[in-house]
Amino acid sequence: MELIEEQIEVSGYEKVAKFTEKESGLVAIIALHNTKLGPGLGGTRIYPYDTFDKALTDVLRLSKGMTYKAGMAQVGLGGAKSVIIADPTIDKSPELFRAFGEAVNRFEGQYVCAEDVGCTTDDIEEILKTTKYACGVHDLRGSGNPSAFTAWGTFRGIQSVLQELDGSDCVEGKTVAIQGVGSVGWRLAERLFWSGAKLIVSDINTEAAERYGHAYGAEILPPQEIISANCDVLSPCAMGGILNPDTIPKLNCRAIAGAANNQLLDSSDADLLAKRGILYAPDFVINAGGLINVMNELSQEGYNASKARMMCKGLYEQLLTIYEIAQQNSVTSHQAAVSLVDHRLKHGIGKRTEELCFRFAPVSA
Repeated sequence: MELIEEQIEVSGYEKVAKFTEKESGLVAIIALHNTKLGPGLGGTRIYPYDTFDKALTDVLRLSKGMTYKAGMAQVGLGGAKSVIIADPTIDKSPELFRAFGEAVNRFEGQYVCAEDVGCTTDDIEEILKTTKYACGVHDLRGSGNPSAFTAWGTFRGIQSVLQELDGSDCVEGKTVAIQGVGSVGWRLAERLFWSGAKLIVSDINTEAAERYGHAYGAEILPPQEIISANCDVLSPCAMGGILNPDTIPKLNCRAIAGAANNQLLDSSDADLLAKRGILYAPDFVINAGGLINVMNELSQEGYNASKARMMCKGLYEQLLTIYEIAQQNSVTSHQAAVSLVDHRLKHGIGKRTEELCFRFAPVSA
């Protein structure tokens, strides 16, 4: 195996590198954004990007988002992310993950990978055959799939916007439109259903939309119509960039609270939401449940699901604090959250004080 590493200079990032390996077909990018508070942890997204530039744009946005997610969650970690340019339905192989594991090793522990879109716990187990710098292993060994925790944190985030708008965080009788019923979206739909919410769902996978729509008594809309659904809360749970100058004028909701990363195409889109009077739960705050859960796997005491659950529950109070800061300073909720993390980064608030514990050494050379 001949792994080729090419450095990509990007202002504001500590290290960005492209990795290729001919025999396995690996084409990957690892972006390390900021490690002031601890090693960078971020998922590995496996996706068939149309161009390398699109993959690079995505990994840069995602890694920066992880810096702010970790800084807000105060888990003593930095921001990083990786992408493998491949079709997860046909291109996965042990050789591909072996090559990628070697790429992770090049960061000497400053980057720790985990699950993401297209990357499963089974894939993480394969990556762990080459590198110890991976987490999100199967339930019996570690934290398992983090989707349930991301969904739980997102549910608490939806409660936070309702509390801010109505003075009550009760979701019963409220209408929530969920864009994307993947591994997080359907779990969120289930929790909302049992809490009495009225649901609208949409997904590019029409079979999934029909299945979960039927299961939870939801109205089903085509993907192109969900953005304009008449609802109390729009919950983006798919890919990023959904909130932009083209879509924001079409919104018919009172609040945005969803699990997707990088929901704003640009930070200035938060101003457009504010001008429309739409409350926004910053994505890197509300969707931190997965990071919180998988981080516990690397703690000295070992994984504790109850501890992870309680930490996710605390996202509710964090969001209420952000809304208060935004109101007091006449800024958007997005800017309030960014400013808070920038302050922590500048002064090292929440910096990791103990080493990460990697329990799963590679099982093969």
